[in-house]
Amino acid sequence: MRIAVNTRLLLPGKLEGIGWFTQETLSRITAAHPEHQFIYCFDRPYDARFIHAANVTPVVLPPPTRHPLLYRVWFNRVLPWALSRHRADLFLSPDGYLSLRTAVPQLPVMHDLNFEHFPEDLPPAYSRWYRTYFPRFARKAARIVTVSEFSKQDIMATYGIAGEKIDVVHNGISSIYRPLVGAEQGKARQRLTGGAPYFVCIGSLHPRKNIARLLDAFDRFTASEPEARLVVVGEAFWWDQRMKEAMARLRHKDRVVFTGRLGQEELHAVLGDARALAFVSYFEGFGIPVAEAMQCGVPVLAAKATSLPEVAGEAAIYCDPFSVESISEAMQRLWNDHHLREQLAARGLERAAAFTWDRTAEGLWRSVEKVFATTG
Repeated sequence: MRIAVNTRLLLPGKLEGIGWFTQETLSRITAAHPEHQFIYCFDRPYDARFIHAANVTPVVLPPPTRHPLLYRVWFNRVLPWALSRHRADLFLSPDGYLSLRTAVPQLPVMHDLNFEHFPEDLPPAYSRWYRTYFPRFARKAARIVTVSEFSKQDIMATYGIAGEKIDVVHNGISSIYRPLVGAEQGKARQRLTGGAPYFVCIGSLHPRKNIARLLDAFDRFTASEPEARLVVVGEAFWWDQRMKEAMARLRHKDRVVFTGRLGQEELHAVLGDARALAFVSYFEGFGIPVAEAMQCGVPVLAAKATSLPEVAGEAAIYCDPFSVESISEAMQRLWNDHHLREQLAARGLERAAAFTWDRTAEGLWRSVEKVFATTG
């Protein structure tokens, strides 16, 4: 079989959640299935490190897709031509985007439908594009993969898709994430906060990550815990009015550290040195930082919302993501209860063992085989 793959998000030094999903699954699938040919479809010059095996043929298809208008051009004009030229039997799209102008069977990975529930969290052009096209993609798809049971139920309810057409394939966790030991401990803490203990929050600074309320909650919490710090890791994609107002209200700005995006090794050090992860996003398809923290033996404070209880189970304490008071109280509880932190860390290490990229790749490949079985 000839499998074309949307590899637009394999960007060197800029891998985010979906980019990592693409990288980790494809590197395993291509190696495990040399009997198939894979055509990687890039929208700009690619890095040779992303050509995972000898059975991969890279193809560059301009223009770079940086705006919804260019999404339409690329997926509905450029991509159908490429699928035909390379005689593709299947198109696999890890970011969920599909072409509406091809008869080639298509398998999208729809990670979540946050844009359907919180359209105001995106710039209007992007929000309109997602809400216009993703329902069509869901109907066009031969099958759909998603990353949690929560997202499966959401796709079923929002788009009216039958459950038997949707496969749940949980995200994995890189083996780089593990508890810090010996001399590894304390280095990130010393560098970032002068040795002060801290909560860490990880994720692009998108409105749904709820950083504005987290800042308000931390400001309230740290008034009685002056040694506490908050380290926020992530790129500021959408620095909206809520973030600006939260920063203006912040009384203890000197206790908050923004690192920007970090590479995996540095992220591991920063996460592993934290007293706890504070992940209060109000909408997640999975919530990879929660799983990464658990594998590092770091206690988790999570929002009781969407997929997060499915991922963390009893290895986290939960808060109402829409209540600053609830977030602040959970921070206080976790900060001061050493026994609770030890208990959550132990539970997290056990639970994280279920989330491996090997399992994710195997699950994604099973979905590919189901498409072959029904269309081939």
